[in-house]
Amino acid sequence: MAFKTTRPLRFGDCDPSGIAYFPSYLNILVGVLEDYFASLGFPWKTLIEERRIGMPTVRLDVTFTRPGFQGDELEFSIAVRGIGRSSLDLEHEVSAAGKVLWTARQRVVATDLDIHQSLAWPDDIRAALNHHLEKTDAHDPAA
Repeated sequence: MAFKTTRPLRFGDCDPSGIAYFPSYLNILVGVLEDYFASLGFPWKTLIEERRIGMPTVRLDVTFTRPGFQGDELEFSIAVRGIGRSSLDLEHEVSAAGKVLWTARQRVVATDLDIHQSLAWPDDIRAALNHHLEKTDAHDPAA
C-alpha cells in the first residue's frame, strides 16, 4: 500500500517565472521520505540520534513530465518496490491537480552512522517495510 501525502509548492521552491526549481523538488522529497518513516513509527530523529541508523540515497532516477507552478498542491505517493539486506527500493509519483509532474525511482541503504557502512535492516523496520511492499505479480501465490 502506497504512502500518500501533500505539500504546497511555495514561492521559494520556484524560479522567477514561478516554475518549480528541480532541486527544490528533491529537498521536498527528502521531507516526504522522513514523514513516511515517521508514519511507520520510526522518526528520523530517533533513527539518527538513538539508533544511529542513516538512510543515504545511493541511486535516484527522476523523470520530469510537466512543470509544477507556484501554489500547486503537490500530491506525493511512495510505493515500496523492493527490500534487500540493507537496501530499500522506492517509487515516487508526484502530481498536481490529477496530472503527473514527475516520477522517481530511489534506492536508499541502511547505514551504521558510527562506522559508515551498510547494515541489515533491523527486524522491526524490515517488518514495517514488508507490510508496505507492493506485490508485483498478482498471479504468483508467493507474492
